[in-house]
Amino acid sequence: MSRTDEVADRLSQLRAAGVRHALLPLRIFLGVTFVYAGLDKLTDSAFLSASGDGSIGDLMRGVRDSSAIPALVDLALKAPVGFAVLLAVGELLVGLAVLAGLLTRLAAAGGALISLSLWLTVSWTATPYYYGNDLVYLMAWLPLVLAGAPYLSLDSRIRSSRSRRTA
Repeated sequence: MSRTDEVADRLSQLRAAGVRHALLPLRIFLGVTFVYAGLDKLTDSAFLSASGDGSIGDLMRGVRDSSAIPALVDLALKAPVGFAVLLAVGELLVGLAVLAGLLTRLAAAGGALISLSLWLTVSWTATPYYYGNDLVYLMAWLPLVLAGAPYLSLDSRIRSSRSRRTA
C-alpha cells in the first residue's frame, strides 16, 4: 500500500469516526445544560416560591395571558412550588440520563417535552421566534430522540452485553 493510500485510508477512518460520534457534542451540551438548569432551580429559594421577585409563581402569572396554552399555565399555578420542583427534577434527570447515555431516546423525549412546554408558555411571545431559546432546545433534542446514543453510552454497553449473551 502506498503512502497516499495509507493517508486516504486513515482519513476515511477518521471521517467514519466523526460521523459515528457526531451527536456526542450535542448530547454533552444538552446534558450539562439541563443538569445545570435543574440544580440552579433546586438551589434558588426565590424561584421555589409561589410569589415574589424571581419566583415561579410570578413568572407563570406574568406569561399566562400571552402563552399559547393558558390552561397549561393555570395547571402549573395550582401548585407553583410543586411544579417548579417537578420541572427542576425533570431537567436534572433528563440531563443525567443523556450524559450517561442511559435510556437516551426516552430522556431526550423528556427534554423535548420540557422544552416544548416552556416554548408554548414562557417563551411563546419571543419576537422574532428565533429569540426564544426553548424552541431551539426543542429542535436540538430531536436528533437524540431519533438516534439515541449509539456510542460512548450505557445504552450501547447494554446492547453489546445483550448481543453477546444471545450469540
